[in-house]
Amino acid sequence: MSTIQNTIDTIVSQGTLPLYFNSDEDKTIAVLRTLYKAGIKAVEYTSRGPEAFSNFKKMIAVRNAEMPDLLLGIGTIKNLKQAESYYEIGADFFISPGFVPEVAAFLISKEVLYAPGCMTPTEIIAAENAGVQFIKLFPGNILGPDFMSGIKDIFPNLTFMPTGGVDTTKTSIQSWFDAGVSAVGMGSKLISKKVMEYEEYDTIERETKNVLEIIENLRKG
Repeated sequence: MSTIQNTIDTIVSQGTLPLYFNSDEDKTIAVLRTLYKAGIKAVEYTSRGPEAFSNFKKMIAVRNAEMPDLLLGIGTIKNLKQAESYYEIGADFFISPGFVPEVAAFLISKEVLYAPGCMTPTEIIAAENAGVQFIKLFPGNILGPDFMSGIKDIFPNLTFMPTGGVDTTKTSIQSWFDAGVSAVGMGSKLISKKVMEYEEYDTIERETKNVLEIIENLRKG
């Protein structure tokens, strides 16, 4: 298992966190291999359907066999039972659409990264007081970079990542980084249902490499 700081460093270093779900196990694994091939070292799989758990188990097996340096996280965690189940099969980090105190307590005690979704200063303060270090700004398309700019100075010790509404364009990515985030979560804008349905893995690889390059160039200034 990865430590909290190591996981944060990995996500921040690549500057983006790709996230997706597909009910089909073969497509799930194909997307995972494609992201890894493109240079990704941390991936979020969202627990959004009945197949998610068995698919994630398979992802862990493939990761262990082929991609030992890849961190696999699980998203859309809404209760302790889910968190315990995915922890037992080896998830490296956990992400929620909202802040769940008992999930935070469980995972922090295990030295595993928990990133709750927050959209108000009250939620962020509650998460910070519970020991959370990494905040998912969600939904990013509603909050926008101006929200991040407005709260950044109040939370100097937290790492922020928006999810939702971040485009794969330089303009969109730059607006968030300029506002003070350390990474951007990317779901359907990067890995759409359509490209998965038609198995357009070359498109995913190309777009992912492009996003990584945009972030690298932004950081070089």
